[in-house]
Formats: sequence, structure tokens, C-alpha cells
Amino acid sequence: MRMPRRGLVIQARTRWLLVGLALLFSLVLLMYLLECAPQTDGNGSLPGVVGESMGKEYYQALLQEQEEHYQNRATSLKRQIAQLKQELQEMSDKLKSLQEKKTPKVNGMNYQGTKEQTSNDLLEFLHSQIDKAEVSVGAKLPSEYGVIPFESFTSMKVFQLEMGLTRHPEEKPVRKDKRDELVEVIEAGLEVINNPDEEDGQDEDDGVGDRQLYSENDFIEGYYRTERDKGTQYELFYKKMDGMEYRHVTLFRPFGPLMKVKSETVDISRSIINIIVPLAGRTEAFAQFMQNFRDVCIHQDKRVHLTVVYFGQDGLSDVKSILESVARETDFHNYTLVSLNEEFNRGRGLDMGARAWEKGEVLMFFCDVDVYFTAEFLNSCRLNAEPGKKVFYPVVFSLYNPAIVYANQDIPPPVEQQLVHKKDSGFWRDFGFGMTCQYRTDFLTVGGFDLEVKGWGGEDVHLYRKYLHGDLMVVRTPVPGLFHLWHEKHCADELTPEQYRMCIQSKAMNEASHSHLGMLVFRDEIEAHLRKQAYRTNSEAVG
Repeated sequence: MRMPRRGLVIQARTRWLLVGLALLFSLVLLMYLLECAPQTDGNGSLPGVVGESMGKEYYQALLQEQEEHYQNRATSLKRQIAQLKQELQEMSDKLKSLQEKKTPKVNGMNYQGTKEQTSNDLLEFLHSQIDKAEVSVGAKLPSEYGVIPFESFTSMKVFQLEMGLTRHPEEKPVRKDKRDELVEVIEAGLEVINNPDEEDGQDEDDGVGDRQLYSENDFIEGYYRTERDKGTQYELFYKKMDGMEYRHVTLFRPFGPLMKVKSETVDISRSIINIIVPLAGRTEAFAQFMQNFRDVCIHQDKRVHLTVVYFGQDGLSDVKSILESVARETDFHNYTLVSLNEEFNRGRGLDMGARAWEKGEVLMFFCDVDVYFTAEFLNSCRLNAEPGKKVFYPVVFSLYNPAIVYANQDIPPPVEQQLVHKKDSGFWRDFGFGMTCQYRTDFLTVGGFDLEVKGWGGEDVHLYRKYLHGDLMVVRTPVPGLFHLWHEKHCADELTPEQYRMCIQSKAMNEASHSHLGMLVFRDEIEAHLRKQAYRTNSEAVG
């Protein structure tokens, strides 16, 4: 019987030992809480026991502790990001330094292991991306849909084709990620100009003091486009305020650091543009065109020749009178009037205008009487066309019907005040190829227009496709200084089904924006709603 009694004693002692340990643990825990509780004015009471103010201070202390914790975490993350940026910059600098070196010779070269070989392979790949891209030479394309158009930009704005229903034809200010990219490109172009190397054709004897240094304020305009499997091409133009020479820099980003393609000086001070306008009737529109021509070409640019190709006899005397009046008032005589007593054919008119020039090579601008252009556009025309190398196909900003755009005004504002890039005022006419700058020899070499095309439309697309199928580079980009003014369109019954479809499509596109057309479609519904609202208001007032 002793064994069971001894076991009970042991169990009792163990139980008391556990109770003692539990009490000891509770005491330690209580002391810990008292020690950690915030002390204010010597009072060590727990929050919520003495008063409300004590509990508020306690939770404020907890919040402050959490805030300090997250601030420390954020500071740590910022430090890590800065370290990563520094490492990325170092890698970029290494690639740029490799790019500046000449291609290493195989014989007699001491390779420093696999790393140097890998760097050379990477540099060779980046250069191959430039060679494959359409940077220096044109690429043969199957149709007009194969062209990758440029988007143009200045230091403050981007003029873009792809808008959808949310983006704008002109972005101001430029979206931050795009702005950062373009600022980097502009600065890289300045670095190329201000620190030329031997390949840029600068004399080594010319010191920095003898050279003109360019700044961000000298940047005029630029174009960029991305070939998704190769990289992004940038064409940049800089000019001093008081000079006529432009500096042209081409950069290419082959999904890596920017790589210089070329740097050259472009002198356009003696570049004459022969502006060719086919016309039949529409003498009022021609008078408006000549007003713009007088302001831009005669008073500002002063390096143009005007060729008007007129079809028929009706209105010919009015056109002659307008030209003679401008000549008398401005002492401008650099124009040619070609008269054709036949049915209007735009391709035939432009072809005759090009062949009427008898002074050798000249840059031509194929224009329409409804087009408004600026002096800046004429310089863009000179900069983006080069004989035997490239032709310029700018995208025109086409204005909507001012009677709809400015329906809330008694009369539409003057034309000069309508020239804004807004979604409700117009659109980039990316399906039109009629306005183009190209040299006469290039035009004649590809065979000119298809003169079998009669009436409205089609001739410009045929010429455009000829260039796409050839070796010349086609520069396609929206430009801010070229507008197509709205005018009433009439689609004649004599047109072929394809031409008539194109004419109706153009007519619909030119009338108004998506939102304004919607307002016209739902006009009856809107008026009914307004009548109900007015009736409800009157009823409440009477009641």
C-alpha cells in the first residue's frame, strides 16, 4: 500500500510545481507589460484603466511606431532601387564604351577570356539590328499597309496617328514615360553634335571654342518609329535661331542603349520648292489659298515657285486675275500657269506640272487648293526628301465641317483660329497620300502617275505603291503645319464603284467627330428630353 501513497505525493508535488511555474510566468508577463507601457507624467497605469486620454496616447505611440517601421522599409527599398539603377548605368556605360571602339581584328588580338568575346558578340548583334532595320535604305513592301509610319514631336508636343477613342491627335503635356524617353533622345542628339568624332566629318583642328554648341532650345522637331523586332529609329533636327543650317542626327535604339547611325549638316538655304496645284473651277477656294501662299511663301519663306495646272475654260480668267493681282502687290513672279482644255484629272495635272519645270532638278510639293500649310512645314518638306534616297509623305490633319464643330456660335471663327489639333476639330488623314514632297528625278524615274485613273481618287495611292516597291525610303509621319480645310464633297455618278465607295467614305470621315456625329444621330431624342425637362420645371414652378 506504500507505493500508491508515494505516487500520490509525487503527483501532488508535481501539480503544485506546475501551478508555481504558471504564477511565475504570469508575474513575469505582467512586469513586461508594465515596463513596455508608455510612461506619462510618472503614471504607470495601463491604458484604459485611469482614463480615456491615456488610451489615446498609447495608440498614437503604436501608430507612430508602425509609421517609423514603414518609413524605414521605404528608405531601404529606395536605397536598393538606387543601387540597381547605378548598376544598370554602369552596364550601359560599358556597352557604350564598347560601341565606340573599332571592330577588333582577329589576327594579333589578345582576347581577355570569354567575357570580352561575349561583349563583342553583343555589339555585333546590336549593329546587325541597325543593318536589318529600315534606317539607311528603303525596304520593298507589298502594299501601303506595310509601312510603319513615324510619329512627330517637338520639345513640348507629340503628334500621333494611333488615337482610338481616348487618345488625342496632339498630346500636351507629353505622357511622362514618353517625355522621359524623348528628353533622353534629344540630349543624346546634342551630345553627338557637340562632341563629334572623326566619322562625323568635323575637322580635328576645330577646337570647342571654334564650334557652335547646341542646346535643348535649338531642337526644332523629330520623328520616331518602332520596328517591333528590331528597335526604335529617331530622326532629330536642330537649328540655331539666326542660322539656316540644320543639324540632322539619326539615332537607333536596338532594344538596348542608343547607337549613333549618322550625324550631318543639312543646308536648305538654297532649296527651292515647286508647289504644284491642279485646279478646275473653285476660284473662291483658290483666292483663299493664295492668301495663305502670300503670307507663308512670299513674305516668310521666299524660296518657292508656284505651278498652277488649270483644267477647262470656265474660271480660267479669274485665276489669271488672282495671280496677276498677287504679282503686282508683292512683286512675285515665280509662278507658272498651265492651261489644259480637258476634263479634270488630278494625276494628269500634277504630271504636267512636274514636266513643265525646265530648270533641272527641283523639290516638288504636290498640293491641293484646300490645303493650308505653314513655313515650318516647308522646311520639314526640305529636310525629309532627298534625291535618290527618300521621299516625304506627310499625314495631313483634316478639319471637320466648321458648321458642326462650332454649332454653338453664330458664325464659325476665321480659318486661322480653326487650325487646332483636337479630336472634335479634325483627324489625322492617314488614308490619304495626295500631299507629298519628292524630287523631280525620283518622280520621273518611277514613272509618275497612272494617267489611266480618271476622276476622283486612286492616282496618289498608285504612285505611293511605286515607291514602296522600290528602293527609296518613304518617310510617313503626321506633321503639325499641314491642314486640309473642310469643303463640300460631291461624289459623281460617273465614278467607278471603287472610286464612289472611296469618295463616300472620305465624305463621311470629313464631316464630324465620333461624338458630334452621335449628337446629330440622337438629336430628336435629346430635344425630346429637353422638352420634358422644361415641362417638368414649369409644372414645379406653377405648383
